[in-house]
Amino acid sequence: QVQLVESGGGLVQPGGSLRLSCAASGFTFSSYGMSWYRQAPGKERELVAAINTVAGITNYADSVKGRFTISGDNAKNTMYLQMNSLKPEDTAVYYCYAYIPGGYWGQGTQVTVSS
Repeated sequence: QVQLVESGGGLVQPGGSLRLSCAASGFTFSSYGMSWYRQAPGKERELVAAINTVAGITNYADSVKGRFTISGDNAKNTMYLQMNSLKPEDTAVYYCYAYIPGGYWGQGTQVTVSS
């Protein structure tokens, strides 16, 4: 049974940092690409960052380049998103996504950036 469980969200002041985690189970984590998406109220879900741990390739949305870092730990079957220099516009529900056959979404974790 496939599961993706996000954690690490919360309330942070502008300029602060958070690290999100996505614990995966039910598939071979190291064999598939993974991504972080986010969805702000009233907006469409957007791709934030993606990683292919096999090829060692990462991609980022322009809005987060230089501030966010995606990584994966194959031994722990876990993907991370280190978010630094957070801005109010980063406020959203953050979801992890696995590029397994048919795709699979986590349940999401709320990130709120506010003073």
